[in-house]
Amino acid sequence: MSTQAPNPALTTTSDGFLLHGAPFRILSGALHYFRVHPDQWTDRLRKARLMGLNTVETYIPWNLHQPEPGTLDLEGLLDLPRFLRLAAAEGLHVLLRPGPFICAEWDGGGLPHWLTTDPDIRLRSSDPRFTDIIDRYLDLLLPPLLPYMAASGGPVIAVQVENEYGAYGDDTDYLKHLEHAFRERGIEELLFTCDQTAGDHLKNGTLPGVLATGTFGSRVDESLERLREAQPEGPLMCSEFWIGWFDHWGGPHHGRDAENAAADLDRLLSAGASVNIYMFHGGTNFGYTNGANHHHAYVPTITSYDYDAPLTESGDPGPKYHAFREVLARHTQLPEEPTPLPSPKLPPTAVELTTYTPLLPLARTPVHAKDPVTADEMSQRAGYTLYRTTAPTPGPGLLHFAGGVGDRAQVFLDGAPVGVLERERYDETLPVHVPRADAVLEVLVENMGRVNYGPRIGVPKGLLGPVTLNGRPVQGWDCHALPLETTPDPASFTKSEPICAEPAFHHGTFEVETPADTFLSLPGWTKGQAWINGFHLGRYWNRGPQRTLYVPAPVLRSGANDLVLLELHGTTTPQAHLTDTPDLGPKGP
Repeated sequence: MSTQAPNPALTTTSDGFLLHGAPFRILSGALHYFRVHPDQWTDRLRKARLMGLNTVETYIPWNLHQPEPGTLDLEGLLDLPRFLRLAAAEGLHVLLRPGPFICAEWDGGGLPHWLTTDPDIRLRSSDPRFTDIIDRYLDLLLPPLLPYMAASGGPVIAVQVENEYGAYGDDTDYLKHLEHAFRERGIEELLFTCDQTAGDHLKNGTLPGVLATGTFGSRVDESLERLREAQPEGPLMCSEFWIGWFDHWGGPHHGRDAENAAADLDRLLSAGASVNIYMFHGGTNFGYTNGANHHHAYVPTITSYDYDAPLTESGDPGPKYHAFREVLARHTQLPEEPTPLPSPKLPPTAVELTTYTPLLPLARTPVHAKDPVTADEMSQRAGYTLYRTTAPTPGPGLLHFAGGVGDRAQVFLDGAPVGVLERERYDETLPVHVPRADAVLEVLVENMGRVNYGPRIGVPKGLLGPVTLNGRPVQGWDCHALPLETTPDPASFTKSEPICAEPAFHHGTFEVETPADTFLSLPGWTKGQAWINGFHLGRYWNRGPQRTLYVPAPVLRSGANDLVLLELHGTTTPQAHLTDTPDLGPKGP
């Protein structure tokens, strides 16, 4: 079979790979640069090599690299060229998965919100309105990456076309367009598709002349057999060997027994297949980057993407690291270097939060509308939206939100909380008691993460329809976009009240002698966001399973450090805690 352009570094034989003409087996681990602090990339890459891997794999999140049409962000957490240089310096090859759709339990599956909310575009199809936008994106993305392709002496030996497309559609013309788009823009390396091996996924998602790979976590022999049926010759490769899983808020913390996963890895390698372990190191959904699933109901993914991976969220070797290293030793030559040790941790520290500022009065520059407009209509990818009007009549009543909320709404009357609504979790009607005529009605809506898989990608956020009180329209809204990607200046905060029951930012400082990894624990707090020294750690919620947020050592500094919490429901405790032990909840199935 032919799966390559004229001069790729990685080529295929009837049953394997050649790299620069020599037999080669891909022993890869997934490591998403955008889920790891850039100052820790070198550490994670070195630990991949020391486990016995020769390759790392990463997605490319379109939505962050191109927050607006015509732009390209390659800075900081998104400095992919730097990540590729560091991988090469460590002697690792790279599998690049640019999508355009990546899933990855990532906000919107990586598709930009400004694209997915356009109702006239057929996503992930040969619709020219979609493919033209992809082409313009690739025109910006690929030129700075070409120097890192193996054809130019770089580490990238293969590039993926789309991602598990067979689970979504069967538009071969779309896949062909992507293949040609990569080739026309200078990608000479081997191209591959990846699909689940069940059902018609391989049939629908593969492309003639492009290497087909499978995704699975068990039933190794059966899965390889299906892959071979779909592709009679060529290398066998599991491009996502699932060795753990991700968690949803309110669900269990998933885990997989290390010995069980190692046995399946050995079975896979003993069959002569290549592998990409998903995940080798999961990392963290920092900021507002977690995705959500929506099969029977909407369920958002937690901040941690630990995945029960060989390398924990904080980069420490876990049970799977050692078990997989023993398996890999039977199939490859391991580096003659010591096995890495856990990183130092900050001593347990209590943080007093002494000042605060209420959130709702901070809203400025509204969009005025008869009925509420969605967050997407205000061009907001993530964060919060605030809707403000006056209630038409006093007394008891039923407040109804036609179309529901996206995704979680807190309702206030004259500043007092009166209830919470969640997308599909509760009824869209809320009983209230309006204290007086023209009472101020406020609805604060939180975007909990955009759906990353299936046909519901692009479902809007905010209030999703008109509002009525006892059947009468409530109109004349001030609609505020609150992206809250950064916090107000803590110098503007005032001394905290003994009991604060309104949405507010809280600030405290703590001293650090030598920066080290730590974990933020918030007993007594309910739900919100956390920042340390301006770095957005992500979302916390006492619903669990996650009880601590990972704080990377490079976020801290010697001396005074700032902690800011956006607490949505108020707290009776003035303290937060930094601990040396993560708590992601007890492991379930």
